[in-house]
Parts: sequence; structure tokens; C-alpha cells
Amino acid sequence: MGEPVGQQIRPAAPGTPLVAAVLRPEERPRVEAAGSGWFAVVHGDSIPDAIRVVRERSVDAVLVSVHGCGGGESPGLDQLVRAFPGIPTVALVSRHEPHDSEALLHFGASGVRQVVDVTAPDGWQRLRQVLGQPTSRDAARIQGPVLEALGEIPADARLFFEVMIRFAEDVATARDLSQRLGLCPTTLTSRFGRVGLPSPKSYLAATRLLYAVLLFERPGFTVADVAYRLDYSSPQSFGRHVRSLLGITGTELRRRVTFTLALERYVASLIRPYRDIWSTFHPLGQGGRVRS
Repeated sequence: MGEPVGQQIRPAAPGTPLVAAVLRPEERPRVEAAGSGWFAVVHGDSIPDAIRVVRERSVDAVLVSVHGCGGGESPGLDQLVRAFPGIPTVALVSRHEPHDSEALLHFGASGVRQVVDVTAPDGWQRLRQVLGQPTSRDAARIQGPVLEALGEIPADARLFFEVMIRFAEDVATARDLSQRLGLCPTTLTSRFGRVGLPSPKSYLAATRLLYAVLLFERPGFTVADVAYRLDYSSPQSFGRHVRSLLGITGTELRRRVTFTLALERYVASLIRPYRDIWSTFHPLGQGGRVRS
């Protein structure tokens, strides 16, 4: 018998990410131990339980055991992923069983894009990184459609987009982004250039523009507010950035450009024309270490 829905296992410090989890009984204490100091857990016995938790509480991520969610749960998993696209759903693999491949196919078909295998040497550390530093809701609104438009890409290419999108609000230069990825800036830029991709700077600048549009959706945010929130030196600097990319002023961006329109432009100019390249491209050299 699992914990009652909505029961938090231990008090969490302010700002600690909250995770709704649907796990097998033997997985619960291991996940709680791994999350100590990183994230707090609310357990449910089924996907509908997790959906209720997400609706009732400010949840940062959902963790679902591959071993405890069979094909019969697929409709509920579909509902969870599609109804709450801003909250990442993560699949947990804690052992290897004959039907794992089939279960993972169900997860993928439902839209789950992150899988953490804790049987791997760095599995528990990976779980702490994914759940202890969850993608913000703004980042999730960008990341989901971008990764979907990219389709199947190498793991390190996916990591490039995940890191860039997660940190773009605070990372202003391609040099800073390269450092986050543990790479020399010239190495990263040259890899993009050799295969004919737009530069990392271009991807970062366009992603920061998406954050600006999201901030403008909130009543009360002025052009100056957004400029300083995104660490531009001044509203004028932000305005020059917007004009160089779109040919309009910051005020016109706020008034005329919706997030949907900005995202469509991003995908049309930076993703779709280069999908074939991204399908085999290794921006991090099939490695790379992310620095938080």
C-alpha cells in the first residue's frame, strides 16, 4: 500500500524542487535517499494520482517508473504529458527486465522524452541533476516544441539544446554557453561551422528572444524590465539586439509578436532547414560536461 496521494515524505527547504512520483514500493526509499537535499517527493499509486498532485500543487517534475506503468496506463500517461507540457515527465529504469523495451516504447509514444537509468554507474547522479535542477516552465515551453521539431538526434545534440534553453535566460554570450558545456568556445563554434549550421551564438540569441517574448506576456513588464531581467546592459542594448534579429524595436516586439509566432519563426529558420544535419551531428564530441 503506497503513501496517501499528496503526502510529502520529508519537509523540503524553501525553493527545493517538488517531484510527483509513481514508483514501485521498492523504488521509493531509494529515490527519496537519492533526492535528499536535491528534491522532495510526493508519491502516488497511479498516473491519475500524479495528475491530481500536479493540479493541486506546484510540481516541478513527474517521475514515473517504467516497471510500474504498463500499457494499461498509456492513456493516463498521454493525458499527463499533453495536459501539462510545462512540467517534464521523466521515466525511471531501476532494473532490466524482458518487457522494458515495450514499456519504453509506450512512454515514447506518450511523449516522454527523458529516461534515467539508475542501473548505470552515474544513474543516481543523473537523476539528481534532472530532478534537482528542473527545467523552468518558460524553458519547458520552448524546449518541448524545439525537441519535437528536431526529431531523433544524438544524445549530446539533445543535451546541447537542453542546456542552451535552460540557461539562455541568464547566459548572454556564446563563450559563457561554451563554458557551461565544458568546451572551448572556438571548438564549439568551429564544429557548427564545419557542418554548415548557424553558429551557437545565433541559436543562443534567438532563444533569448523567445524568453523576452514570454516575459512580455506578463502584465506589467516593460521593455526596460525585460532588458535587465535578461542581463542586457541597457534597454538600448536590448533594442539593438531585437532590431538586428527582427528589424523592429523592443516596443514593437512587445506589442506585435506573440510567443506562438516567435516560436514558429525560430523553428522555421533554425530547426527545420537543418534537421538532417542535427540527426547525425555531435556538437559536444559525443561527450561534454555540463557546469551548473
